[in-house]
Amino acid sequence: MEYRKPGNTDLWDNHSLKKYNMLFEQFAKGGFTLANRIVMAPMTRARNPNGVPNSMNATYYRQRSGSNGAGLVVTEGVAISPTSAGVLHIPGLYTSEQVDGWRKVTEAVHAAGSRIFAQLWHVGRVSHISIQPDGIQPVGPSEIQAANSFAWGYDEEGKESFVTASKPRALATGEVGEIARDFAIAAGNAIKAGFDGVELHGANGYLIEQFLNPVINTRTDQYGGSIENRSRFLLEIVDAAIETIGADKVAIRLTPYGGLHELPHYEEIEPTYQYLATELAKRKIAYIHIMDQQSRGSYALPDGFLARFRTWYDGIIILAGGMSKEKANTYLREGIVDLVGFGEPFIANPDLVVRLQNNWPLTIPDRSLHYGGGEKGYIDYEVYSKN
Repeated sequence: MEYRKPGNTDLWDNHSLKKYNMLFEQFAKGGFTLANRIVMAPMTRARNPNGVPNSMNATYYRQRSGSNGAGLVVTEGVAISPTSAGVLHIPGLYTSEQVDGWRKVTEAVHAAGSRIFAQLWHVGRVSHISIQPDGIQPVGPSEIQAANSFAWGYDEEGKESFVTASKPRALATGEVGEIARDFAIAAGNAIKAGFDGVELHGANGYLIEQFLNPVINTRTDQYGGSIENRSRFLLEIVDAAIETIGADKVAIRLTPYGGLHELPHYEEIEPTYQYLATELAKRKIAYIHIMDQQSRGSYALPDGFLARFRTWYDGIIILAGGMSKEKANTYLREGIVDLVGFGEPFIANPDLVVRLQNNWPLTIPDRSLHYGGGEKGYIDYEVYSKN
């Protein structure tokens, strides 16, 4: 039988619903068109010691694009300034050399037939003095240290290692706006490099989310206290990016109920994200990318939260975190999300989409090769062969 258009699920029989794979159909909403509903989620790979993307990065992203890969690719976290990083060897978007390097990546992905957004990243307090210019303190909304979290920097012997995040310096009120401008400048550089847009990293315990959390954000100025004040930094960054490149090119990643990098839960979590959803809906940004951190050993999204979030936000929603084909199709059929992100499976399966389509087995990645190094564990994973 013919499958009905999404939204008419009441006309399907149960057998058809179980079989129907929305994951692999073309997606179009507003001006956003993708070859399929699969997103390659951002993943740190730390392959750029000089901070400049190169032809190897272009190969990596191209391999995971096109007919075998994701309709939308979101890059690894990209540093917006020399002081924003918490991991050695990550690429940036604040110099002309970096813009030129990223252009190789965007041209390769576009030639394959996919779209690509750059994830813009400031880690805040989850950094170490060995990574910071001239050994200065990292910054945060307050001076509260993430004493049980680690950055990838240099230990006391000068060797690369996991090192405890350093005690941060609280940003002065005027400095907060400067960081918002850094995000906007990086967004402009992303468009110069050929990206289709940017995804602001407001998740996983990094700087933007640190401002949202009242346990970590103890400020008494206009960036602390109420939900509106704690959300001000995020919304100022969004507005600065919109002013620079347009709302249809600006997206954000969020982790409601997450706990990574020592962000404790607080009473106003749901009202905070309801407020953000409402404000972001007014701005008509490209999408909101939600990650369920249960797959990272942290808290799961509560039952019903995504359905409630959908009532607050009518734009494009991406969900990532421990996704399977079956789980993804369930969320898509129910209309709770529009697109689904896959992270680690893309590392060892550049042809992930066709593997999922055909129920072919997935290659298990070697996690010891996830970060740093060269081609091994990066661009040498093979496509599936029946032979």
